[in-house]
Amino acid sequence: MSNTSNLNNSNLNNSSHEQRQAARRERMNEARLREQRAQTVRRRVVIGVSVAVAAALVGGVAIAINSAGGSSSAAAPRSASSAAGSGSGAVVVPAHAQGSGTDSTVITYGKPDAPHTLAVYEDFRCPICKKFEVANGALVQQLADQGNYKIEYHLAAFLDDNLGGKGSITALAAAGAALNQSPDDFKKFHDVLYANQPDERTDGFGDVNRILDLAGQVPGLKTDAFSSAVKDGTYLPWAEGVAKAFNSSGVTGTPTMKLDGKQLTLFDSKGTPVSADNFKQQVGAQ
Repeated sequence: MSNTSNLNNSNLNNSSHEQRQAARRERMNEARLREQRAQTVRRRVVIGVSVAVAAALVGGVAIAINSAGGSSSAAAPRSASSAAGSGSGAVVVPAHAQGSGTDSTVITYGKPDAPHTLAVYEDFRCPICKKFEVANGALVQQLADQGNYKIEYHLAAFLDDNLGGKGSITALAAAGAALNQSPDDFKKFHDVLYANQPDERTDGFGDVNRILDLAGQVPGLKTDAFSSAVKDGTYLPWAEGVAKAFNSSGVTGTPTMKLDGKQLTLFDSKGTPVSADNFKQQVGAQ
């Protein structure tokens, strides 16, 4: 009886041991699968970042609108209240905007009778635009002030779609409010925005209070009318039209500059902005 009991106990112990071993193997397999899934996610993240960096190096270090030739949807209809204030959705065109009616989507700075036109394509959230602006922005304005060319700004908002948020369109609408006062106010505000550009991933320009704080750096800009226009989103529908016009321009990244239709080289092969002498040579201002 005792031998039978011992045998039974042995069988139970063996069975329990095998069950524990099976459970242990199952846990190890689950852990291995989890790690494999985590590695896959990490690889995708690394690949995604690499593609984004590569895109930023294409076409003279321009930020690409897309990665496969499709068009950005940055100008897809959105209510003014989705970006700032409670805009009515009616298109209010700023004074001094160039074009015809609600298609007045170009912002001109400089002498109207200048012999040449420098078309500038930018997005206020674009860090590569800031990189060029820091290096050569003062020179670009100086040559316009001297009458070498007038500047036509074609502004974009595609980074809102690419990165999420509303900073590009909100800054663009505020720039419209500045343009409504004068082209000089627009240009000064344009420069302040780039000088204080937040990391493009933070969407800092999506906060109208931040926009208004920056407007305070431009003497005479932050009037009651300007502040109300920014808070109420008065120029948001116009800004959407400006972004849509950019998307239809055929330009595939920012910053891009064209002198009388001929595209300029803004960066060297290492991603460094061209020198002042190089830029002058390209625009015939030597």
